[in-house]
Amino acid sequence: MSDINPNETTSSGDTGEEKDWAAAKAFFDSLKTKKPRPPKPSNAVTVAVSSRTLFNMVEERKIWEKDGLEKYVVYQQEHENEPLKPGAAFPFVKALMTVNNRLRKLYPDSEELFDVVLMTNNHAQVGVRLINSINHYDLNIERFCMTGGKSPIGYLKAYLTNLYLSKDSDKVQEAIEADESEMIVKQHGLDTFFAHEQQNENKPLAQGPLKCFLEALGKLQKKFYSQNERLNCPIRTYLVTARSAASSGARVLKTLRNWGLEIDEALFLAGAPKGPLLQKIRPHIFFDDQMFHVEGAKELGTIAAHVPYGIAQKYHTGKQPAKQS
Repeated sequence: MSDINPNETTSSGDTGEEKDWAAAKAFFDSLKTKKPRPPKPSNAVTVAVSSRTLFNMVEERKIWEKDGLEKYVVYQQEHENEPLKPGAAFPFVKALMTVNNRLRKLYPDSEELFDVVLMTNNHAQVGVRLINSINHYDLNIERFCMTGGKSPIGYLKAYLTNLYLSKDSDKVQEAIEADESEMIVKQHGLDTFFAHEQQNENKPLAQGPLKCFLEALGKLQKKFYSQNERLNCPIRTYLVTARSAASSGARVLKTLRNWGLEIDEALFLAGAPKGPLLQKIRPHIFFDDQMFHVEGAKELGTIAAHVPYGIAQKYHTGKQPAKQS
């Protein structure tokens, strides 16, 4: 299971922190290397990914759980020249780097790129194997955050993270307020929900946790469009929803329009399973707030990430809101 925790990024202007960054970057840029330089964080779309999501560390995890931390660290050191196998997020990260390569050809001096950060609670002693694995697969990941057993969540803001992918839901689970439309479905049923959506067709839905990431994605997408590369754009986004188009689709589409977001394809399933459709689309990654759809997608071979958001999470954990009379 993967979880997402996005934060919007802003530029702080010509501050002392900016000057420190400029000096550090100038020194870093003076070093000779064939690898592309990572972009300035305030310009980048930063994707933080855990080591267990980027790589398949199931066997290593078993050693940790069975024999403890010390033997786990020793095992990693003894096998540090053996590359770890790709994990669930690996194809997605590779796809982001393909987009970067295309953007660099169109905009050689632009720093509006994806920047992947390895965000892990692994100990520094395990870092050599992680670095060797990253180099083995030629992944352009230069920023690491290794917290030695402590949760790395506190560092997400410092890294100006737009999207966080992890297999540990407890690290990123937050108390998020219930969504208005979902609440109506759970408490009053579909007929009331349909009437509510039509009555509020011109009122935008509340933004969810992926809105900021989608905005950043759309910004990069438009850079291809401005170079007449719309048909060859490597970024393609899909809205795959269980909503019905006739009864509640207009509100969804008008909300996206209100936010200034472009979706390539919108697929309204009216309650039908999403898995078979996703099998046809074959996305690099699929996000959903309900585990039912995540599991259905995974069963048919789609990399799926769970977004712990909305009233469905309260029902999933047994914490149901009081019935209104």
